[in-house]
Amino acid sequence: MHVYWLLLLAAIVCEVTATTSMKLSEGFTKPIPSVAVMVGYIASAVFITFAIKRIELSIAYAIWAGLGVFLTTLIGVYFFREGLTPMKAVSTLMIIAGVVGLYLSQPATG
Repeated sequence: MHVYWLLLLAAIVCEVTATTSMKLSEGFTKPIPSVAVMVGYIASAVFITFAIKRIELSIAYAIWAGLGVFLTTLIGVYFFREGLTPMKAVSTLMIIAGVVGLYLSQPATG
């Protein structure tokens, strides 16, 4: 079962890399980041496809999207000098709270 969580983590890393590369591609005018966008999104789709073989779809997607939002927010703030307003911080934390709530709503397995 742990391998599926690693696959989900790989999907998240690939998606965040692709999204960051989208910014770096400057409208697909820079070749290396442009290729990274396509490769990252394809790899993310492949990894999440395998992850959901054993992780509930709603849980996997919530974690994938929630951590993606959280990580891209951090990257935007720290690497691209985007502002972090109180509303952005609270909204991002609410997304994380929703992901945690969905995860905790799973029936116990044992």
